[in-house]
Amino acid sequence: MAVGLSCQFQSLACKTYQHPNAKSRPSMFCSMQPPQNNIRVIINGAAKEIGRAAVIAVTRARGMEVAGAVDSYLVGEDIGKVCDMEEPLEIPITNDLTMVLGSISQSKALGVVVDFTEPSKVYDNVKQATAFGMRSVVYVPQIKLETVSALSAFCEKASMGCLVAPTLSIGSILLQQAAISASFHYNNVEIVESRATATDFPSSDATQIANNLSNLGQIYNREDISTDVQARGQVLGEDGVRVHSLVLPGLPASTTVYFSRVGEVYSLKHDITDVQCLMPGLLLAIRKIVRIKNLVYGLEKFL
Repeated sequence: MAVGLSCQFQSLACKTYQHPNAKSRPSMFCSMQPPQNNIRVIINGAAKEIGRAAVIAVTRARGMEVAGAVDSYLVGEDIGKVCDMEEPLEIPITNDLTMVLGSISQSKALGVVVDFTEPSKVYDNVKQATAFGMRSVVYVPQIKLETVSALSAFCEKASMGCLVAPTLSIGSILLQQAAISASFHYNNVEIVESRATATDFPSSDATQIANNLSNLGQIYNREDISTDVQARGQVLGEDGVRVHSLVLPGLPASTTVYFSRVGEVYSLKHDITDVQCLMPGLLLAIRKIVRIKNLVYGLEKFL
């Protein structure tokens, strides 16, 4: 009589068999099982660089799958081919978010809409997703506080989770947290950032850091007598935090916070060289938001 032992780990099922007269070690046979209870993810803005990176990241991640791709560009193209994946995903890009939401909502699986569209479209997109029983992860570096407040009230009433994230970079968040800690030990601080291209600057990252430091009751750069000189950078907040923005082709997306006192300079620096760095934060957000029933502002709430 054969002795059998079966086990299940994620989507891998294994069985071990050994003949009763065999003296060798038992043999193990494994087979893949269909994924169960995957989070179904719709990427809105799928044809953008960050959208394509998200499609690849979600496809490779455990416990989730791409269920829809929405964009006004490359409509009808298979999103797998657009992302240069080895095999097509058999998911055509569509410009109709409502149709995709309606199709996905028919299943009982958890659903999340990842939104990479414009700030002006965020409110309506989240309302649509919520109406179909789906959570939202919104990556929007610049958004009006009135929009966030309106979304918060809507999500609270619907008991549906939504993350509004000015950044998905875990490194950027760690820089912000480290800067807050350092601010209690230094009274001189300035921020220097660089971007290859920029339409709005200071950037949302630099603005967020300056605002964080300006809400701690500290007064910075007391001895700075060149307040009105434009070359000294822009003062953000009421506590004297200066930001210097460099915009030159070829520069990496970089943010450096300099703290100093007599005889000492302490600097914190974060560089972004590829959109791939945002994917760990995105996957974390997708996994966390399915358990939330209200709006959360900032990925740092999940760290």
